[in-house]
Amino acid sequence: MMTAKTFARSLKTAGLVLVCTLALQVGAQNPLPDTLLPVLSIDTLVWQTDTTEIIPLFPAELDYIPGEDTPELLSARLARLQKQIPLSYNVTVHGFIDYFTVRNREYSRAMQRKSSLYFPLFEKYLQHYNLPDELKYLSIIESGLNPRAISKARAVGLWQFMSGTGRYFGLQTDWYVDDRMDPDKSTDAACRYLSQLYSIFGDWELALAAYNSGPGTVRKAIRKSGYKKSFWEVYPHLPRETRAYVPQFIAIIYALNYAEAHNMLETAREQHPPFDTLSVNHHLHLGTLAKLTGTCLEDLQRLNPALRHNIIPGNGKTHTVKIPLLAKTVLDSNRVAILDSAMRAGKKEAAVLMYASTPATGTGNATVYTVANGDVLGGIALRFRVSIQDLKEWNNLKSNTIYAGQRLQIYGTAPATAANTSPVRTPAEAFAPETKTYTVQPGDTLWEISRRAGLSVEKIKSLNNLKNNNLQPGQKLIVG
Repeated sequence: MMTAKTFARSLKTAGLVLVCTLALQVGAQNPLPDTLLPVLSIDTLVWQTDTTEIIPLFPAELDYIPGEDTPELLSARLARLQKQIPLSYNVTVHGFIDYFTVRNREYSRAMQRKSSLYFPLFEKYLQHYNLPDELKYLSIIESGLNPRAISKARAVGLWQFMSGTGRYFGLQTDWYVDDRMDPDKSTDAACRYLSQLYSIFGDWELALAAYNSGPGTVRKAIRKSGYKKSFWEVYPHLPRETRAYVPQFIAIIYALNYAEAHNMLETAREQHPPFDTLSVNHHLHLGTLAKLTGTCLEDLQRLNPALRHNIIPGNGKTHTVKIPLLAKTVLDSNRVAILDSAMRAGKKEAAVLMYASTPATGTGNATVYTVANGDVLGGIALRFRVSIQDLKEWNNLKSNTIYAGQRLQIYGTAPATAANTSPVRTPAEAFAPETKTYTVQPGDTLWEISRRAGLSVEKIKSLNNLKNNNLQPGQKLIVG
């Protein structure tokens, strides 16, 4: 007759690791008679005595976890998956593969179910920008495929754009709409950003690291490494979160492509309801539209995640709203009456809510202020007639410490004499041909500026009386 300890060993050998330790602990605390016969059924694990008594031991169904994932096997599988982006195998990557296939298997299952919602959209934009198809998995690491995800750092959406970076790529945010939550607009912006990063580094792993922590941080790590040229060579000099970012990306690609090999294949898929679009250039209350068309407000919210308060603003701009096909059919049957009601509903309430949530001194449109040498937070607050607390909240500042070149979002009205205010500009826009000057942007180096300007580094240093290669964001350089 098999003992409890022998049975536990057999389970471990078979890969049923979830129950082994508990079985031994139960046996140690309450020794079981050797006459107990272990029986593994489909639904539950029970101990059966030589009589007819059945004693349930584990109520839940066992999740079989294959245990043959040797380093050689994982490395070979990743090699088969590799296309344009390197899928390196090492102990760090192995640890994250273990996380997605053993420790957090339910997350990998959930990502399989949700992938059908957004992967076709990602694939369309990646193909349009001629980018590697594998980048579609990046949103899993960024947001868990949640278009309304908001991080502690206030990064938002499927691709986790910060407000400044989002504006740089044309993603607008106001009380009504946050384009960072719009799957189409944010995916298009993410593709353009990734293209820029790859053009800077010429290496996809470094481009991914820069997507996480910014190109300036990766350049700094490259300098510290002695100008090494690969992610794993500069790895020790990157921030902790960025060191984990690329291995997680590799691991989730592995986990979703080898889900069946790890007994976690999910056949169910989440789907949006079939929908059509409606162009609107006036106030529209989604709750009223849902009620009058007999549809579910939650469906409208899922189809339009960028609408922050279920309201289309009546600001004269044309907005495209996705509505379920069934709702569109009802709408077409009585269009004038339904839209008239949806246009009238919620106007006053929206105005009150917007007023209450908008900074008292602001209009909702931010001014970008570049901190100059000698600036202090209190002085900037006084100049723009706002409070220090407002400045800290708008810019996620934990203290009053600021530094020269830092860009602050200010929602007050800038005085006419306010200096050092400038919009976020692309490197191409930072050149001023008529004056032959260049405004230094965050992360710029003299070498990059010299290449764009068609001058040597020494020539630029000579024109600007520079003693070294150090630059400050906002600094003006003569480039010709």
